Amino acid sequence: MNLRYLGRARPTNVLAFPLSEGEADFFAEIIISVETAEREARRSGRSPEERIEELLIHGILHLAGYDHRDRGEARRMKAKEKELARRISSEPTIHSEK
Repeated sequence: MNLRYLGRARPTNVLAFPLSEGEADFFAEIIISVETAEREARRSGRSPEERIEELLIHGILHLAGYDHRDRGEARRMKAKEKELARRISSEPTIHSEK
């Protein structure tokens, strides 16, 4: 998919695509390579679930206009990723009553 959509002949862990209005019932698509996420998780000593959460946040930030083409942008994006991960992990779980 990385080659097909971005012209990059190498694997990637996450792709984020904004969709045109009216194209679907949602506004974007985030594709996470679970295989790549699992490999990255093993290398870093984290769980696959933690890595997938990081990649989902990363994809959402791309959709919000963040990028990492240069060091300054990469630092700004990484700081926002950490902030959002902290917020998510500190939010109480919402349970629906049945």
